[in-house]
Amino acid sequence: MAYDTDNLFAKIIRREIPAEIIYEDEDSLVFMDVMPQSAGHALVIPKAPSEMLLTADPETLALLMPIVQKISQAAMKAFKADGVVVMQFNHAAAGQTIFHTHFHVVPAYEGVELKRHNRDMANADLLKAHADKYRAVL
Repeated sequence: MAYDTDNLFAKIIRREIPAEIIYEDEDSLVFMDVMPQSAGHALVIPKAPSEMLLTADPETLALLMPIVQKISQAAMKAFKADGVVVMQFNHAAAGQTIFHTHFHVVPAYEGVELKRHNRDMANADLLKAHADKYRAVL
């Protein structure tokens, strides 16, 4: 499968569609998931064209993983979480719906189940408030 330059995340990188961005550097972009499984659910993506972990350039992954760690640490602090779930899906059969490499960073709490993904879209004000919490600790 060839990388689709018109996928949703490629459009976010190019600023063709809006996203609540919480962190950006030369190689990566982090923004709020619009269908959060928990307060603070963020997505970490490389700016480089990359379809999935299985086919990603190892150098791209090497640049991205410290950002996944940084955002995971920020999630713990900003959302006073008991833990953090980091998820990554490869191919439709595994749940991948956007074919651009991405890591989900989801704050988790003792005794609280994560919501199902791809169900309810959060409103823009809530996503901005959550992004502000991240920005305050980053």
